[in-house]
Amino acid sequence: MGGFFGVASKEDCVFDLFFGTDYHSHLGTRRAGMAVYSEEHGFEKAIHKIDNAPFRTKFDKEANTMKGNFGIGCISDYEAQPILVRSHHGTFAITTVGKINNAQEIIDTILQGRTHFFEMSNGEINATELVAAIIDQKDNFIDGIRYAQEIIEGSMSMLILTPKGIYLARDKYGRTPIIVGKKDGAFCATFESFAFLNLGYSTYRELGPGEVAVMTSDALKTLVLPGKEMKICTFLWIYYGYPSSTYEGVNVEEMRYRCGQLLARRDNVKPDIVAGVPDSGTAHAVGYANESGIPFSRPFIKYTPTWPRSFMPTIQSKRNLIAKMKLIPIEELIRGKSLLLIDDSIVRGTQLRETTEYLFESGAKEVHIRPACPPLVYGCKYLNFSRSNSEMELITRNVIAELEGGDVSDEVLQEYADYTSEKYQKMVDKICEKLKFTSLRFHRLDDMLEAVGIEPEKLCTYCWNGKE
Repeated sequence: MGGFFGVASKEDCVFDLFFGTDYHSHLGTRRAGMAVYSEEHGFEKAIHKIDNAPFRTKFDKEANTMKGNFGIGCISDYEAQPILVRSHHGTFAITTVGKINNAQEIIDTILQGRTHFFEMSNGEINATELVAAIIDQKDNFIDGIRYAQEIIEGSMSMLILTPKGIYLARDKYGRTPIIVGKKDGAFCATFESFAFLNLGYSTYRELGPGEVAVMTSDALKTLVLPGKEMKICTFLWIYYGYPSSTYEGVNVEEMRYRCGQLLARRDNVKPDIVAGVPDSGTAHAVGYANESGIPFSRPFIKYTPTWPRSFMPTIQSKRNLIAKMKLIPIEELIRGKSLLLIDDSIVRGTQLRETTEYLFESGAKEVHIRPACPPLVYGCKYLNFSRSNSEMELITRNVIAELEGGDVSDEVLQEYADYTSEKYQKMVDKICEKLKFTSLRFHRLDDMLEAVGIEPEKLCTYCWNGKE
């Protein structure tokens, strides 16, 4: 994934930009960057790797030396950005959040115009550079942004820094958010709504799906009206959104309480304690405990000072090791107990299996697993919240292939995604057996959508049911 923050201010914007960008550090672990503009100093840009030190440490120098009235910053889990571009539009900086599934097709088309791209170390093209090149195919920014929104298969939201202001463009179906804040003499734009609260801004409004606007220190002006259809990613609330954020009027922490509450209403086990896998599973567990009356407890604690996130390294073997290293068991709260454990989801199942083994080794009598969302049957086509190379990395697809004896049609996958079907229950039972849980029950799709509380047709559920 990734996140971004932009500021347009009558005064110097760097303080707000620095801390607003830092508040997105939970969304990426590889690279970060800031770009600013002022009439006196022109454009300034800095990009650093943040895989071995936090954003604030790496950008401490820039926070004290950069000067500008307009600025954009990002936290990225992959490509270096923001990038600085000089084209027939003039000089501009751009940062993006999204995924381009048809990148090679677009690259081949643009290369016919005898342009060129810089390859990254792994041989791929920087997606943000590609978006800039798409925009440059048209005569002005507005047409260029709309062209990018139309031809990109996947999703793409962006902030574009120019001498006249910052262009904001939410992806065509609003899969990721852009929220605008306002205070005297300044506007800001952010992925996470809470990022501007401690900087003195209040929520001004959210951009609609496909909306394009330009932000200055004085105003926010819509250039392209929002579309009518929205498919915002439901995983914003389930997993990667920060608890204090609100999207489309729905707070993440509050949604997770409701999610756990609805999980509890359909359950019949009576464990001694309810616990959440930190951090995203914790709020779901609080909701479950409040509804069921079963005590909430923290039988293991995540060691956060040096390992803040579980999906830090991209090498899977290292991810699993770190996930285990981070969780410190409290044997006094585990030994002889029956535990019900809530995690946000099960992807590969490796980390949760090791966590469960950890609890049994620490003396747990039973470990019941309750994911806060349905089984992930399809790999996400729209966002980079998972860097899986194949859908077969999903525990569900492995189990389905085993049960069916090989590759299966989408029609068969639909049966496995249907929680009322016999195939669904066989899949769940097999996952439970493989991962050595005492019992396993996934959240129902209809209950999860009810927990979000907005119209179901506005929510993307592709990874659970394959519906686009």
